[in-house]
Amino acid sequence: MKKLTKKIGMPPGSLVFTGKQKTEKVRIDIMDYDSDNINEKKTDNIEECFIYKDSSSVTWIDIKGIHDVNITSKAGEHFGIHPLILEDILNTNQRPKAEIFDDHIYIVLKMLSFNVPEGLVDSEQVSIIIGKNYVISFQEKEDDIFEPLRERIRKSKGRIRTAGADYLAYSILDVITDNYFLVLEKVGEQMEELEEQLLKGPKQETLNLLYILKRETMLLRKSVWPLRELSLKLERSESAIISEKTHPFLRDLYDHTIQVIDTVETYRELLAGLIELYMSSISNKMNEIMKVLTIIATIFIPLTFIAGVYGMNFHFMPELEWHWAYFAVLALMLVIGGGMLIFFRRKRWI
Repeated sequence: MKKLTKKIGMPPGSLVFTGKQKTEKVRIDIMDYDSDNINEKKTDNIEECFIYKDSSSVTWIDIKGIHDVNITSKAGEHFGIHPLILEDILNTNQRPKAEIFDDHIYIVLKMLSFNVPEGLVDSEQVSIIIGKNYVISFQEKEDDIFEPLRERIRKSKGRIRTAGADYLAYSILDVITDNYFLVLEKVGEQMEELEEQLLKGPKQETLNLLYILKRETMLLRKSVWPLRELSLKLERSESAIISEKTHPFLRDLYDHTIQVIDTVETYRELLAGLIELYMSSISNKMNEIMKVLTIIATIFIPLTFIAGVYGMNFHFMPELEWHWAYFAVLALMLVIGGGMLIFFRRKRWI
């Protein structure tokens, strides 16, 4: 929210990067291909991408890093991207959505990955511009999950080299969506481990991990839920950019998003159950402790009464003169204590 306050008072379309500030150069990966040929290029100069706007082949321009506002501005100016869309690209807190224009389509969504050393889910915003024969993707970080897709393009696996830019955009969305399943698998493993810890014995550390996991599932839900609307909007779109042949694949993407959403909702319910299990375990443990303390206090109530009676030091107490009075009182206390224990066991209180 502090980063968003920089934009207060600025006119609509003001280009302000709201993510984590970086100093390294933006890297641009270019893949230009058709059914017979493929050319790859790596550069840091956005102007080298301009020649591909009207080419007959399909071009994927992957811009890794959006912290350089100048590069985003130049790309938008040359490819005819509306300033409000450029503003959304630089705003890393965007809700996943799709906006359809006459000559291009804008898609923004979250790319999730699982940070194994920290055991947390990392989120990165990805913006995609789909043109007639090109796809421009804007990523926050240099590392991504698209290398298998690049290999498919290089080796001409499937129909991607014979399809258009719309199918390339679908493939990018499909890779991101499929990666959600990997993230959910890791989260599921964490939940299983926490469940085992709860059954063995709840600890304060377990509760902390439960709330961390709850925050992770909230991030998943926030990232995944809008995908249903996004994929459905693309599938039902009448835009000339999306061909009829791509619509079945978009319906399949919609089915995948529904599966992801169902899994996330299931995990949220299981997590709520684990939190309830933790609270129940702590409550039961406290009840056991209180039961033991109550039994001990109950047993000592009559014994304390007897000891109090003979501790009043009255002069006329006949039992004080008896030879076996002390041992008799001790025996009476033992009988009372033992009798109460037997009574509690018969009542199944202990």
